[in-house]
Amino acid sequence: MSANSPAAIVVLAAGEGTRMKSVTPKVLHAICGRSLVGHVVAASRELDPEHLVVVVGHAREQVQAHLTEIDPGVRTAVQHEQNGTGHAVRMALEELGADDAALDGTVVVVCGDTPLLTGETLRRLSETHAADGNAVTVLSAEVPDATGYGRIIRDGASGAVTAIVEHKDASESQRAVREINSGVFAFDARLLAEALGKVRTDNSQGEEYLTDVLGILRSAGHRVGAAVAGDHREILGINNRVQLAEARRLLNERLLERAMLSGVTVVDPATTWVDVSVGFGADAVVHPGTQLLGATQVAAGAEVGPHSRLTDTVVDEGAMASFTVADGARIGAGASVGPYAYLRPGTVLGARAKAGTYVEMKNASIGEGTKVPHLSYVGDATIGEHTNIGAASVFVNYDGEAKHHTTVGSHCKTGSDNMFVAPVTIGDGAYTAAGSVITKDVPPGSLAVARGQQRNIEGWVARKRPGSAAAQAASTARPESEGER
Repeated sequence: MSANSPAAIVVLAAGEGTRMKSVTPKVLHAICGRSLVGHVVAASRELDPEHLVVVVGHAREQVQAHLTEIDPGVRTAVQHEQNGTGHAVRMALEELGADDAALDGTVVVVCGDTPLLTGETLRRLSETHAADGNAVTVLSAEVPDATGYGRIIRDGASGAVTAIVEHKDASESQRAVREINSGVFAFDARLLAEALGKVRTDNSQGEEYLTDVLGILRSAGHRVGAAVAGDHREILGINNRVQLAEARRLLNERLLERAMLSGVTVVDPATTWVDVSVGFGADAVVHPGTQLLGATQVAAGAEVGPHSRLTDTVVDEGAMASFTVADGARIGAGASVGPYAYLRPGTVLGARAKAGTYVEMKNASIGEGTKVPHLSYVGDATIGEHTNIGAASVFVNYDGEAKHHTTVGSHCKTGSDNMFVAPVTIGDGAYTAAGSVITKDVPPGSLAVARGQQRNIEGWVARKRPGSAAAQAASTARPESEGER
């Protein structure tokens, strides 16, 4: 914690979010790889607060479990009944008061459904609050349409904030104001605690409004200020699926812009989607129709897409993956994947290896320069270096009860339409014949042939399918001398 860090940040996340029409609590809906409340917690952490408290209520066990998973250092305060934002903050202060340590400094209050809010904006709010010596500083913004938001009411002469009026309680003239309350505040901790005890519920909702604290403190002669957000879109709250999609689009644009400015080529940003945890190297290229999710990392000079979805996948330098779905895989330097390949968890492609058209791999380690060009399934397998797996090969890893492993050595050449029935080992430099079902180990340097002998039954079509097109074609194709016999 630095000298300028807030004493506490309180995140309000107790509401049900009925307009989402979902069994999932509103704050747990996700955009760009992180929950709504997760985005707010991450931004709050950038200020290094002494305490970070999330107020929970609806589905609190589910929300608390999620918070523990993403940030074990977060404390939670329970608002058993949703009696307003003022009441929620009181619950947070009571939770912190359980430590018998009085808060001293700044308390920042943020909403748990504002995923576009940045740590930089929160820091500016906190710094403005301290520099101006305010009792409370509200983060405001001027928006094109203020419907549904609390209006910032200022003194006409001084420009000082005199009140925040909720939309439902606002007069017609007040509703014409476009400067709105973001729901984000910086308070003097001691004054906040005192003022919350004076908040009343004589409003249209019968709730304790946190915004009433401004009027209480101003009436007591304390300074009330505002810091206007540079981009009003940062304060957008999420109340329904339409707003959720809009926030996802805006955040995605922000992430892609950051990537492009750092030296990444994104051919078509409109059809490219990334999560906040995705990383890029310089001169990486992302082609249209691509989704990069989770902890995916695309190294320098690598190309991904078009029309690919990579989740928790590492793409090393110079590798290429087109029309590919990959989950929990690693694509080595200079390797190529696709088109129409599926790399499942545990797949590791070595440098300059290949997983080609209509190839699926799972829990497979593929050596440097090894190629699985097309129409094959490789599951639970280790393949050495510079080996070629023939088309239409299947690594038969499941016996109906358990999975088994196949090992193929280096510099092997396996034929097309092979079945490798695990557990089985193919030694270094070995060959297998096309159409073989390999059930026994193949020694190094050997050729394995495991197929029945071919037998031709002459005249079968004429006897069994007389008069058919096949019989007529065969008769025409038979040499004249053969027909005379």
